[in-house]
Amino acid sequence: MRHQKVGKKLGRNSSHRKAMFRNMVTSLFKYEQLETTDAKAKELRQTAEKMITLAKKGDLHARRQALTYMKDKATTHRLFDELKDRYADRQGGYVRIIKKTNRKGDGAPISVIQLLPEEEGKKKGKKKAKAGSAKPKAKKEEKTKITSSKPKVKEEKKPETTSAEPKAEKEKKTEATSSKPKAKKESKSKKKGKPDQEDDS
Repeated sequence: MRHQKVGKKLGRNSSHRKAMFRNMVTSLFKYEQLETTDAKAKELRQTAEKMITLAKKGDLHARRQALTYMKDKATTHRLFDELKDRYADRQGGYVRIIKKTNRKGDGAPISVIQLLPEEEGKKKGKKKAKAGSAKPKAKKEEKTKITSSKPKVKEEKKPETTSAEPKAEKEKKTEATSSKPKAKKESKSKKKGKPDQEDDS
């Protein structure tokens, strides 16, 4: 069974492999990028991210652990003092690998491993916040548009219906009221005229 066999040997024994990665990690934090084969870059990413997590802890014990692995004291102190602040908001993924062309001699795939710059290390959380805040604004604008368009339609329709019906009703009422008193007056005048004629006779 393949137990406790994580990682690749890369054609080297354990001491040679450890020394190579110690040199590569030191130069990665010194120059912030390296050009190497694809397999070495993938293995180097693990150790580089472990060094950054130690730097984020920031205590004396973590600093001493990093100093035992890295070859240059100045780069280790730079990692603990300056570089760790880039990745304060990130929970991993401090390093990226960009694939390049194949090597001319043996055709090995070459890639560039580099630390994330300050802009990408810090601004990812802010972008998410902006994207989240942009959606409610769009929804509010849509709601305001819908609400502003609906009352206008209602206001235009209401005066037409209300103004047309009451006019017709008023005209009918005025006609009915104007016709009733005339009929009453005529009937009263007839009643008054009858007794006068009888007296003359």
